[in-house]
Formats: sequence, C-alpha cells, structure tokens
Amino acid sequence: MSRQLSMDTVQQNFWKEEYLKEKMLRCEWHHKYGSVVKAKQKAKAAARLPLKLPTLPPKAPLSPLPAPKAVPSRASSPTLEASIQSEMYPVPPATRALLYEGISHDFQGRYRYLSTRKLDVPEKRYLFPITTSFTYGWQLGPPVKQELVSCKMCRTESFFRKNGAFALLDPRDLAL
Repeated sequence: MSRQLSMDTVQQNFWKEEYLKEKMLRCEWHHKYGSVVKAKQKAKAAARLPLKLPTLPPKAPLSPLPAPKAVPSRASSPTLEASIQSEMYPVPPATRALLYEGISHDFQGRYRYLSTRKLDVPEKRYLFPITTSFTYGWQLGPPVKQELVSCKMCRTESFFRKNGAFALLDPRDLAL
C-alpha cells in the first residue's frame, strides 16, 4: 500500500491535529500515572537486588590461651587462602602460561589453555562437586571400553524382519 503524496491543506491539518491530540493525551497520562509507574519500577528493582545480611563483629575470645612456644606458628600461604575462597584448585603455572602464547585464531592462547584444562578430570580442577550434575561423574575413573561379542551378521539377522516389511506376520510372532 503506497502513501498518498498529493496531500492538500485539509489533510495536512487533519494529521497535524491528530498528532497534537495524541501528544497531549500522552502528556496527560504521564502527568496522571507517571509517578505510580516509577514507584512500581523502583519496587521491582529493589526486589531484584540480593538480600544483604548484616555482618557480625568478630567474637573476642573469653580468655586468651597461651600459645605453646615449642610449635612454630605457620603463616598461611596465599595459595591456601585462595583455595579456601575459590571453588577450584589453582591452575598449574605451565598450564597458565599457555594463555599468553599466541592467539585463539591460530589454535593457541586461550583455545589451547581451555582444551588442556578440559582434559583434566573434575576432581583435579574442583575442590568439591559444585552442582548436583557433578556428582554423577565424580570419581568414576578412566572409561572402560566395552567390545561387542556378537558378529555383524548375528545382529543383522536378529534385528530385521525375515518376511519383509509388508509381509503378513507369523502367528507365532504375535504376543496375545
């Protein structure tokens, strides 16, 4: 459907009046309901924010226990602290170095790092199963290859119908 290009002043004034009416109607609606809509939007945005629990102050020990002098105090290493905060074990430096060698387009860099990381079993990458689907494959061990004992002709003869697709069925084949 094509647009009329030959518009006279009557049609132009009609469309101008329609446009102004619609504009005024939108302004009136916004003036009447705009604050209500904004309040609802703010309430929805506040509901989407995660609930923040108050932080508890650290409890002071009731009586300070004297530290035994025979046992030297161990300073916690940064890798131990990182492993406590993270769900994954730290990446070995040799594997991490793959990130900085080449680009993914040439099957190096990030591509090679991810393909190398993917080869490790989940027990070597994660501290514990994160999702429930992890538990299905957790600590399965290496896959066991099962070989078929039967020959190809045995499978073919037992799978296909002997009388053809449209032949009448043998009464002995029907289950009653």
